[in-house]
Amino acid sequence: MRWIALVLSFAVALAIVPAGIRALRDAGMTRDNYRGASVAFPLGSILLAASLVALAPLAVLDDRADINLLSADLRRWFAYIVGIAFLGLFDDTIGRGASSDTPRGWRGHAGAVMRGELSSGAIKALGALALAAYATSGLGREWPGYLVDLAILLLATNMWNLLDLRPGRAEKALVLLGAGLCIGYWTFAPIELLGLFIGPILVGAAITLREEAMLGDTGSNLIGAVAGVWMLETLSDPGRYVALGVLVLLTIYGEFRSISAAIDRVPLLKHLDSLGRS
Repeated sequence: MRWIALVLSFAVALAIVPAGIRALRDAGMTRDNYRGASVAFPLGSILLAASLVALAPLAVLDDRADINLLSADLRRWFAYIVGIAFLGLFDDTIGRGASSDTPRGWRGHAGAVMRGELSSGAIKALGALALAAYATSGLGREWPGYLVDLAILLLATNMWNLLDLRPGRAEKALVLLGAGLCIGYWTFAPIELLGLFIGPILVGAAITLREEAMLGDTGSNLIGAVAGVWMLETLSDPGRYVALGVLVLLTIYGEFRSISAAIDRVPLLKHLDSLGRS
């Protein structure tokens, strides 16, 4: 019955997202994308709203009708995912957007803090640490495993932020991760756990691929949080160490090199990256 959350959130997103995009445009909330086209921004706020609207009947029926529509573990991760999306919205609204003097990456935000400037990215990083520590509390993990869990959550959020430089890229990376976890561990548990958020993300992918809207940090944070939770809920301890190593390497590479340029140099990755894009 937990598949109902995915189906319902998808249906709600189909109804809400187009109207939300019009509302963003009417409010003047747009941003120029990588090609200079003006698109609605941030789409992530609409996707999160769709998830919350879908949650209303699901939560009531799960408790009152005893239908088992929501996983018990969702309660642990819900605050983390919603909180991370809010921090992304804070960065989208308080940050200076795509201007050339906006701090970029961890080094840029650290430099801004050292100069006594308000760095929305630094606030987002500290807030994410607080949310990750809260979400992983009470799991009984010893110190090495506890730190690995924290690092995976934080680095996954940051990694999907780095990936979100082309329409649909972050969503495709999430789909590939989900497919790998489900096939590798022969389970649908990740989708059943977070189906509430997956439906709107899939609807949003069609919108971003058509370059009608941009996820913003709100959306990339939301997707990155889902990815991090999937890893912790699915991977064994050896798998978590491998995942952490990959995230660390990709994060370091993203700080000093262009991920988009690296993707363009690999024909298969370039094809997947451009698939479905306008």
